[in-house]
Amino acid sequence: MFSKETAWKSLIIAWAMISAGCSLLFAGTTGKIAGVVTDAHSHEPLIGVNVLISGTPMGAASDMDGNYFILNVPPGKYQLEVSYIGYSPVIMKDVKVSIDQTTRIDFQMQEEAVQGEAVEVVAKRPIVEKDLTSTIAKVSGDQIANLPVEDVQTIVNLQAGVVDGHFRGGRSNEVKYLIDGVSVNDAFSGDYTVQAETNSIQEVQVLSGTFNAEYGEALSGVVNQVTKIAGNSYSGNLSAYSGDYVTSHSGIFENIDHVSPKDIYNFQGDLSGPVPFTKKFLKFFFSGRHYYNDGHIYGQRIFNPPDSSNFSDNNPANWYIGATGDSNYVPMNYERRTTLQGKVSIGVGSAQGIVINTLYQKKDYKDYNHLYQLNPDGDYRRFQEGLLLSANYTQTFSASTFMDFSASSFVSKYNQYVYQNPLDPRYVNPERKRDVSGNAFYTGGTENWHFYHKTNTATGKIDLTSQVTPVHLMKTGAEIQFHTLQYEDFQVHVDASSGFVPAMPQPGSFDYNTYKNHPYQFAYYLQDKIELEYLIVNLGVRFDYFQPDGQVLINPNQIAALDYLQPPFPDSLFSRATSKYQFSPRLGVSYPISSKGAVHISYGHFFQIPPFEYLYKNPNFRIPLTGDFPEFIGNIIGNADLEPQRTVVYEIGLQQQLGLNLGVNVTAYYKDIRNLLGTELHIKNEFRKFAKYVNRDYGSVTGFTLSFEKRMSGGFAANVDYTYQVAKGNASDPNDTFNKTQGEGGQTVEPNKQLVPLDWDRRHSLNFTLTLGKPGGLIGSVIGRLGSGLPYTPSLLNQRTGLENSDNRPAYYNVDLYLTKYFRIFKNEFSLYAKVFNVFDIKDEINVFTDTGRAAYTLELTRAQEAPRGVNTLQQFFTRPDYYSAPRQIIVGTSFSF
Repeated sequence: MFSKETAWKSLIIAWAMISAGCSLLFAGTTGKIAGVVTDAHSHEPLIGVNVLISGTPMGAASDMDGNYFILNVPPGKYQLEVSYIGYSPVIMKDVKVSIDQTTRIDFQMQEEAVQGEAVEVVAKRPIVEKDLTSTIAKVSGDQIANLPVEDVQTIVNLQAGVVDGHFRGGRSNEVKYLIDGVSVNDAFSGDYTVQAETNSIQEVQVLSGTFNAEYGEALSGVVNQVTKIAGNSYSGNLSAYSGDYVTSHSGIFENIDHVSPKDIYNFQGDLSGPVPFTKKFLKFFFSGRHYYNDGHIYGQRIFNPPDSSNFSDNNPANWYIGATGDSNYVPMNYERRTTLQGKVSIGVGSAQGIVINTLYQKKDYKDYNHLYQLNPDGDYRRFQEGLLLSANYTQTFSASTFMDFSASSFVSKYNQYVYQNPLDPRYVNPERKRDVSGNAFYTGGTENWHFYHKTNTATGKIDLTSQVTPVHLMKTGAEIQFHTLQYEDFQVHVDASSGFVPAMPQPGSFDYNTYKNHPYQFAYYLQDKIELEYLIVNLGVRFDYFQPDGQVLINPNQIAALDYLQPPFPDSLFSRATSKYQFSPRLGVSYPISSKGAVHISYGHFFQIPPFEYLYKNPNFRIPLTGDFPEFIGNIIGNADLEPQRTVVYEIGLQQQLGLNLGVNVTAYYKDIRNLLGTELHIKNEFRKFAKYVNRDYGSVTGFTLSFEKRMSGGFAANVDYTYQVAKGNASDPNDTFNKTQGEGGQTVEPNKQLVPLDWDRRHSLNFTLTLGKPGGLIGSVIGRLGSGLPYTPSLLNQRTGLENSDNRPAYYNVDLYLTKYFRIFKNEFSLYAKVFNVFDIKDEINVFTDTGRAAYTLELTRAQEAPRGVNTLQQFFTRPDYYSAPRQIIVGTSFSF
């Protein structure tokens, strides 16, 4: 007899096999064109009018009421051709289609006066989009090309309600990132690990409100990046730039006055068109980018990792300083990124045929560690890789019904170490980091931990879309995801036990953790878009199911008993993690109050599995009684039986057109957040505190946004948005309770019983963009950002002097500039451009000393204390370049399009 769990699993696997047999996959995202065709004089509907999208096989014919619709249209600009016997043909240009939206184009046709004459009309996007039932921001590839931005995350952070990747007060890993409809979040960490490059983007859609039921596994928002599709004719673009940081703040940023075009450089290009000799049966799109940035923070190689110093004598004249470095400056927050993307369209079956997409991104970088400023080669290097493979086939059953079959594989890797080989002889005894004491930089030593994880997520998805009636657009679908997580961390031993040469610890010990787990997820949704003249409704429900693959320690207080056992542990101490599921209703309503205004309200429940690293952390359940460990190891055990995190969102908004090219949007929202990840404290051997992850944190967010849009006319366009937001919770970090216990003299600290401002609670934010000029000529654009300071907890000598997050850092403001001049050369476009980031070279204080609330000054400089036992002064140690935003950056480049 099958158990409930076995039955579920069998059903899901059977569905996956059927969907895999039906098709290839790729989850693209499209929009819809719809409208009515009438006689210009009598206003009677015209039946059987042909409406075609130029250059494509997509089109429709008007019905008995003159209505027509074209489904499954990729985002972009199109030309519509309308023809009917006895009437003059109509050509509608610049028809813009966006993801999941209906572009309404109505036609009034004139009886034909002269044979062959066509009426040409240019479409204008309406200021008020009446089918928006929640907050959605859309940025096209053309708009991105005219802004001083270098990546998708910058675009996202410009949207109202977003603060450094936090959507409407949520944690950063509560956002789902999609590329062409496929998730690129690493299930291990919950964060995105690859992003589409700006030169390949057709449109970026940012959903920060109550998104539809087809979107899941997100509590706070969705970022949908749709990349360009293969064209019918050859086109391409090549671009390159170089630059550096140019600033007067050399007292804060070492080596910053050394300007070199090699410090920042970029090469990118794309090419699209039909594959030769295939008669457009095969078409391709390819793009690539290589980017390098030396960063704005340098260390100086005064010491090498093996160097040994002795500062134990009370007389500094007798100190021994073993420095063998070459004194060269070394970048300590650099980034090197390479991205390659390829799409192939195969012209079989329906209009779009089969689309196969591949995206590969590799990044290596460093995060600045202040203690290694004089020994920069001893700190961690970080490596990240992502590979997305996907395919999509659309089967069209009729003009009103089609089905998308899709399947994908996303592989994410992350490695962190100093030297790739753990037995590299350059690893040294950790005692080298203890040569110094007080507020002193390391004069030797290496970080001796290695950290690796690899996540492979295989996804299958089927979506059925049908325009059941002219009013009802129904959509339903199912998705299954199989995850394979591989994890390893260990500490390289270099001490007396290893003969002072690098050696590996024993597998299963507290400093050697590995696991391999295979959780899976299933989801089904059903939604209806009801489009009436006086009302638009998005109504849906989503079902999510999660089956973890892991064991749960029944009684964490028995963890000491495991010290005498080797895995696998006795079954009597563990239970299997149980499956989790939820039904999530979603509702959005838009009510047009006039031809120039609409009110919307929306409500939804949202569900998200915690990042898998919290489910399987510390798989050997080893809690050492002594010793200090990196943050990613710690004295915390995972919990494979964690409940999903849940959020309920309410929203109300108004769109209003104020003039021919001016509109305003006002939105208010409230979020109730439950079941967030936190920690529960336990004690081993009545001495050593450790923690277990549980669902205990909560929060709430209240806010409103006010946005103005001025469309391009008269040579300029502008957008301004203001956000007021209060984001409160009992903890900003899942490890908050445990970390407080570690920092409060070892005293047990209970979780907050009241809501406090979250670390990203920026009460006031103002963003604006301004574009001046004429396409094809000289264009300039400016991005400005202003915001109130983020909160911090006042303290003195590591003891709080105020409530948690009860004070604020200084306000934040920044201006970026982009200038480009276009030329025509043999019918091709050539441009020269310059971008200036942080035009006014502002020193925004992104972090502060908690005793003063400022980045430039701490009371530690005035307090009577022993001088550092090292080679630096107190002033040098408390000069923190990482407490400030990046200084002014200037890049100059050129591009060529054909």
